[in-house]
Amino acid sequence: MRKSIFIIILALTALPLLGSDIVIRDASIMTMGPQGTIERGSVLIRDGKIAAVGTDIEVPEGARVVDGQGKWVTPGIIDCHSHIALDSINEGGTSVSSMTGTEDVIDPDDFDIYRDLAGGVTTANLLHGSANPIGGKNQVVKMRWGKTAEELKFEGAKPGIKFALGENPKRPGIPLFTRGRDRRYPSSRMGVEDVIRDAFNRAQAYQQEWEEYESKKAQGVSPLISPRRDLQLEPLVEILKGERLVHSHCYRADEILMLIRVAEDYGFTIGTFQHVLEGYKVAEEIAAHGAGASTFSDWWAYKVEAYDAIPYNAAIMHNKGVLVSINSDSAEEARHLNQEAAKTMRYGGLSAEEALATVTLNPAKQLRIDDRVGSLEEGKDADLVLWNNFPLSVYAVAEEVYIDGEQYFSREMEAQRLAQLEEEKQRLLNQDKSKKGDKEEKVEDVDVITAAREGGRR
Repeated sequence: MRKSIFIIILALTALPLLGSDIVIRDASIMTMGPQGTIERGSVLIRDGKIAAVGTDIEVPEGARVVDGQGKWVTPGIIDCHSHIALDSINEGGTSVSSMTGTEDVIDPDDFDIYRDLAGGVTTANLLHGSANPIGGKNQVVKMRWGKTAEELKFEGAKPGIKFALGENPKRPGIPLFTRGRDRRYPSSRMGVEDVIRDAFNRAQAYQQEWEEYESKKAQGVSPLISPRRDLQLEPLVEILKGERLVHSHCYRADEILMLIRVAEDYGFTIGTFQHVLEGYKVAEEIAAHGAGASTFSDWWAYKVEAYDAIPYNAAIMHNKGVLVSINSDSAEEARHLNQEAAKTMRYGGLSAEEALATVTLNPAKQLRIDDRVGSLEEGKDADLVLWNNFPLSVYAVAEEVYIDGEQYFSREMEAQRLAQLEEEKQRLLNQDKSKKGDKEEKVEDVDVITAAREGGRR
């Protein structure tokens, strides 16, 4: 009940500000597009889109003006690996869970959506867990706090699916023949590859079955019975047809090369290698294959296969031609992805623009949504952040966050929300004290009456 009340108050006070044109002016603007970084520039937002970016923008009559003097504007941050707004992310009962998908179980009331917003995150890729060689389908969302689960979904984002290699899918933590828990195949890295190949063999046969059916149908063959639908194999057929992206959890170089071989044997390209801590060892092979890499800045050694990592990983892969992004995989890490990106300047010497691209334009390209977001260009979605400081500084905080031209977060709005919550808390406490006082007075009255009666009897 308390959670429900809190959600209602938070949703009501954090609803986006709707309005006409908005102009953020006199700010330093890192567009991440052809215009580069603009000093004392302005952004005009109209109808949810970026209408103009530059230094000579006139303020339309009636527009809301935001003073950006001394502040910075960037595209909204995009987290290419997130598990927020999901209660359970692993369907671990089977080795191939491609029939499942995070799109069906998004929790729009998860506070982490709002916390991500406060860190400047406007888009996230909600992924299945890493318990299976082939996991469930993912869903790209925008942080439209206060909207329904359906309204959070990024319209038109290319579908994807989670794969996983290494320790997680082979489940080494479950002893063989453990009573009450069958050890699920695979239990080795070799078995992980076998599961993936076997699934694609079945998917190819399924695809051929349907193609033959459609061919006969087009020829007017009758009678004709359609093949049985297989919800596990249909997403894999979409991968074979280039209609669905593979985002594969991985760490070790040998397994990265293994999955590249598998993909090329079956004629598709991996969308992104996720985590990919040993990517620096095989960066040229990743680049040649055409996959992206979404990694951590300096997070490792939390298990054996995550030990041989270096903080230069992102920069080395970038310099070898890999499209690199920095992800969170954590509701906490997501709140300061700007700082995580900045570490590539310290470890690897990337420029400020290259570093910021790892959490804006690059993940947008990896998710195939860069025609909509990732940079501040005319016609793109007005997803942007107003920072109080240089956005790659540890002192930078997001002051205002816009999605589709609507303001979903501001420090000022947050202060008002906290004040309203405190006011409500005090009102309820006073109400509770008042009720307790009434009860105590009634008890005292009863004691007096009882004593008087007993005295009269004596």
